[in-house]
Amino acid sequence: MIEVGSVLLHEDVIKNNFVCNLNKCKGACCLEGDSGAPLNHDELQILDDIYPKVKPYMTAKGIATIEEVGTYVVDFEGDYTTPCVEVNKECAYVIWENGITKCAIEKAYEEGAVDWQKPISCHLYPIRITAYPEFDVLNYDRWSICSPACSFGDELQVKVHEFLKGPLIRKYGEDWYRELEDTVAGI
Repeated sequence: MIEVGSVLLHEDVIKNNFVCNLNKCKGACCLEGDSGAPLNHDELQILDDIYPKVKPYMTAKGIATIEEVGTYVVDFEGDYTTPCVEVNKECAYVIWENGITKCAIEKAYEEGAVDWQKPISCHLYPIRITAYPEFDVLNYDRWSICSPACSFGDELQVKVHEFLKGPLIRKYGEDWYRELEDTVAGI
C-alpha cells in the first residue's frame, strides 16, 4: 500500500495500465453487476435535487424506475446505490449514444443543465473506495469486461492513476494529486 495524505492506495493503482475503450466494451460497467453504482451519503440529496433537470435526458425505462423506487436505493448489502431498471440490468441513469452507454447525469452536466458531473464512484471507476473514519483505501477493481481497457492502457502506457487524474483531483484535490505524483516518482 502507498500512503498519500489520509489515503491508502493499493499498488495496482499506480502499477497497472488502464484506459477505457468504449468502442470495445460499449460501457458494459453501466449495464452489468449485482447493483447500481455506489453512492456516498452526501450524493443522495444531490440526486434528489438534480433529478428534475436530468429527467429530460433519461430513457423512459429509467424514468419509470426512478418514479417507482426513487433517485437512489439501498442494495442487498445495505449500501446506497443508483437504482437499476431490473435486477442485474442497467443503471436507471443510462442512456445510449451510437450504441455506447452514457450517463444521463453526465450528459446534463456537459450541456450545462446541472453542475454535478456524476457519482464519484462512476467517475473513479475502476478504482473503488473503501471509506474508514480516519482514512480511505483505494483499490483497483478488476472485472473481465474491462479487459479492453487494460489492453488499451498497455498500448498507450497509461497507469490507472494517470487515467483517473481528473476524478482523483475532484475527490481529493490538486495538492493531493501532486503529492501522489511525487510519491510515485520516488518509487
